[in-house]
Amino acid sequence: QVRLVESGGGLVQAGGSLRLSCAASAGRPFSSYTMGWVRQAPGKDREFVAAIMWSGGRTYYADSVKGRFTISRDNAKNTMYLQMNSLKPEDTAVYYCAARLYGSNYYRRSDYDYWGQGTQVTVSS
Repeated sequence: QVRLVESGGGLVQAGGSLRLSCAASAGRPFSSYTMGWVRQAPGKDREFVAAIMWSGGRTYYADSVKGRFTISRDNAKNTMYLQMNSLKPEDTAVYYCAARLYGSNYYRRSDYDYWGQGTQVTVSS
């Protein structure tokens, strides 16, 4: 079983920055998990934001956030991060941390086995 807890959300003006964190507690080493960030805006489906692989740390981004967001992980601290810069009002959403044991699939909601409760990010114009 994996428990994921997000933090770092809040209200920010357009052009500002936020750093989200996802703290994990799991039976297996944190480094065994491919991790992702998924967001859900009001009235919309959850959408992939970014992912970082369990092996090698390769990263992937949605086109809408490429060049503005950076995903990273600190396996020693069992924590994943999402640095969000140049935020736009359309980035407003609940951001969820997700995990899957091993594997290289990361894009679909069904690719993840574990989810956090989410943290609200609101970007004002």
